[in-house]
Amino acid sequence: MQDVVNISWFQLSIFSLILIFPFCISLYLKLGIIKEASVSIIRMVLQLSLVGLYLEYLFNLNSVLINLLWLMAMIVIGASSIVGKAKLPQRPLLLPISGGLSVTAIPLVVFICALVIQPSPLMSAQYLIPIAGMLLGNCLSANIVALQNLFGAFESRREEYEGALSLGASPHYAAAPFVRSAMQKAIAPIMASMATTGLVTLPGMMTGQILGGASPMIAIKYQLMIMIAIFVMMTLSLTIVLYLSLKVALTKEGRVTIKFINQGA
Repeated sequence: MQDVVNISWFQLSIFSLILIFPFCISLYLKLGIIKEASVSIIRMVLQLSLVGLYLEYLFNLNSVLINLLWLMAMIVIGASSIVGKAKLPQRPLLLPISGGLSVTAIPLVVFICALVIQPSPLMSAQYLIPIAGMLLGNCLSANIVALQNLFGAFESRREEYEGALSLGASPHYAAAPFVRSAMQKAIAPIMASMATTGLVTLPGMMTGQILGGASPMIAIKYQLMIMIAIFVMMTLSLTIVLYLSLKVALTKEGRVTIKFINQGA
């Protein structure tokens, strides 16, 4: 197998010129995304460059305590991103969402490192941080979709919810169909991805390992492990996040105290 091929910053800069195509499409169709996309790309470059430098330092240091603190920082930042992208208020929801991600991500990452990969040292930054990043990254969009659908249902299906309350249902029982629908919509993409993996798509972890010189069969085993872990974490985190969010969003009488920010919450 060939060793990983380095890409120079000059080559990467030349390749980035292809961004002219989506920018031209935005101008032609008046999408209005050039400014936002430019800011996002600049942030991505700066953030990845800084994180790359920091991870090199972190990999060399390889402190279990610092690795776990970095994992907690990833979780809190991820939770904040979920709330922000779902256009919901940060203060009441940041803690429930951080808790939901923590109680699923941390045990799962420790389980993978301790019983499956077994690196030396056990909580090696080389494995712990990329695995946690893949798990959290795939769960962010699912939680955003779920929260948007859950709180959107309280608006679009208000009569159904209030009707159930008037018949004596508890707030959580009345909201159960909304939770079920939100989870089904959030999980649908990962279900489709798992069903077509290997035939339609070659996922990022497997591709990255092959490009790095690993045997395809080793890469496949790692990819199977991470896909199963993503599906498990997504299902568990969605369940915990939605029910913890309902706990802070609903009063005993069933009044919804949390609404979308752009709706005047």
